[in-house]
Amino acid sequence: MLTLTENASTIVKDISSQPGLPESAGLRITSESESELAVSAADQPQPGDQVVEQAGATIYLDETAAVMLDDKILDAAVDPTGKVEFALGLQG
Repeated sequence: MLTLTENASTIVKDISSQPGLPESAGLRITSESESELAVSAADQPQPGDQVVEQAGATIYLDETAAVMLDDKILDAAVDPTGKVEFALGLQG
């Protein structure tokens, strides 16, 4: 199952706890193609999504993304302009 670094957990919590968002809000990762993923804010999971909760952060994975990311670690950082950048690594 996908795991999150401490930085990723913090950033995901910050994004999904913005004022006006429901308690169920999180980030959703979907597969765009065999090698491309998309990340977006989501109010709740879609039917069939795998839910990953770690250190207060919630990630929703569509079925294909869940398989693609099963052995991965999600990391995140904020660049000097304030843009969030995500990176994947292998667990291990």
